[in-house]
Amino acid sequence: MGFMEKRVFRLGFSLLVAFCLVIGTFMPSATALTDEQKLVSEVWRIVNRNYLDETFNHQNWSEVRRKILEKPLKNQEAAYGAIRKMLQTLGDPFTRFLDPEQYRSLQVNTSGELTGVGLQIAINPETGKLEVVTPIMDSPADLAGIKPGDRIVKIEGISTENLTLDEAAAKMRGPIGSSVTLLISRDGTGEQQVRIVRDRIELNPVVAQLRLSPQGTPIGYLRLTQFNANASMELAHAISSLEKQGAAAYILDLRNNPGGLLQSGIEIARLWLNSGTIVYTVNRQGIQGSFESFGPALTDDPLVILVNKGTASASEILAGALQDNHRAILVGETTFGKGLIQSLFELSDGSGLAVTIAKYETPSHRDINKLGITPDQVISQASITRAQIATPEDLQYQGALELFKTNSVFAGVDTGVK
Repeated sequence: MGFMEKRVFRLGFSLLVAFCLVIGTFMPSATALTDEQKLVSEVWRIVNRNYLDETFNHQNWSEVRRKILEKPLKNQEAAYGAIRKMLQTLGDPFTRFLDPEQYRSLQVNTSGELTGVGLQIAINPETGKLEVVTPIMDSPADLAGIKPGDRIVKIEGISTENLTLDEAAAKMRGPIGSSVTLLISRDGTGEQQVRIVRDRIELNPVVAQLRLSPQGTPIGYLRLTQFNANASMELAHAISSLEKQGAAAYILDLRNNPGGLLQSGIEIARLWLNSGTIVYTVNRQGIQGSFESFGPALTDDPLVILVNKGTASASEILAGALQDNHRAILVGETTFGKGLIQSLFELSDGSGLAVTIAKYETPSHRDINKLGITPDQVISQASITRAQIATPEDLQYQGALELFKTNSVFAGVDTGVK
């Protein structure tokens, strides 16, 4: 073998060795992932493909994955902890991991029934504190005197300071007949311990009554407490019943309604609208989708909607749609301001992942995230008891009645009647 041949051979061999080293560096890492690492990678890929913020909170998302996976994950709980740590870097409390039990509980909650204390809770975006949006009517929490705006400081002696929303909810759920002790902080009264016995919670989200205005006008009063799978059907039945009873106008009470299913909010808007855009959705590419109403509406009667700072998410979609389409007048306080849309993904081990995939805009292209919706008539109100809702002590309800008294609601709303 000549000198040139030997040199070519050596060069070829060197390239072959280098190629083998490259393969040896990367190939096994792709094929030898543990089940725990695969789950972390599965979550990373879903977020990578779908998350609204394409900057991933101004960080290198691939580098986040690399750092998480460079540490050994001994078991499933370690994987769950690593996933939660990874998601926390996004700075988005609504993009969150749900272990199998939390995932099943969320599905049950939106289906219309659950077992527990009966609290709608949220993390206040300004204070970071766990707060009560509202207790479900006649639930154990309601009967124990829990009020909207109460801060939950501890659950069974465990501070809620570092708990996620789902972890806090899981600690309050449990078998019928078991009890849970909450440390509650309330403005003006300080902290107090409340012991609640868990029970089955009926989630009929609609309260419907036919009432008379001071002038004798039959008014259909509807209170919607959440947007679960039953909400659209139950509300449709209630409107049809009130129409048969002679209702000539409506008050829809969305106060302290934390939202729920996006599709439920869209379906309920269609009950009131003969035509028009309900909501626009915008993903990270800026692509807009829209949901429309094609009619016919169940009623063209005048409508006033009651809102407050506990009116959130799907409630804001509904209120914004009917306000922008001049179908309703809004009365009360500026709403919560949650303008983000989450999609739920089931993972390979039965756990789940909620990911913020888009934001929504009202029909007039208002982005209400962290801003809320300002009502047409602002009426502030101190906290009232559930028994005082829609009574003379309820200033916002009385404000709605005053609109009917002056007939301004009839003149100011385009009901679609030509």
